[in-house]
Amino acid sequence: MVWFDFGGVLSPPMADIFAAYERKTGLSREQLESAMHAVTADLGRHPLAALEVALITEAEWGRRLRAALRVRYPGADLSRSRLETFGGQWFDGIEANHAMVATLHAVREHGCRVGILTNNVREWEPYWREIVRPVGDVDCVVNSCEVGVRKPEPAIFRMAADAAGVAPEDCVLVDDVEENCAAARSLGWRAVHHRTDADARDLLFALIELETP
Repeated sequence: MVWFDFGGVLSPPMADIFAAYERKTGLSREQLESAMHAVTADLGRHPLAALEVALITEAEWGRRLRAALRVRYPGADLSRSRLETFGGQWFDGIEANHAMVATLHAVREHGCRVGILTNNVREWEPYWREIVRPVGDVDCVVNSCEVGVRKPEPAIFRMAADAAGVAPEDCVLVDDVEENCAAARSLGWRAVHHRTDADARDLLFALIELETP
């Protein structure tokens, strides 16, 4: 069972998505990430964790984000930012990472089952699902906002293996966050840290003994 991450693997790199958001809104990655950290600092969690396990709604998170931006960057123009419905604007115009979609197709044609293991947001479901439509059907999707835990928490990897009905040693994760890969490996999974599309493809093909074209 080969599990593909969504953000940064089946989607374009996160740097590209932040750059696209800046073109839409004028807000830089630095401004946005700084405000995101402030939003959930009182919860002692990763900036998106509360959102990705559905502890907070997108609307409330967006209101907090707007307030944090006003405090940290009082001169920032927020007029183009739809922060309370963030996902629609964040994903607008974003297409799948076609190189990794092709890799997924090759893996599936090789006879492996494939799944998506993602930290994601309940209100963003229609947007990211549309982006990965070129993937086609997958055998299993495990989404943090539905199961209440997120990568790199061990529980989500156990849930994923159970959902697919496979042993941990039969799972391979492709993820752009090394911490997630390390967590998966600690539970008996194999993992490929996605740095570039070509390297991730070659490493994955070597793991599942698929010849690189």
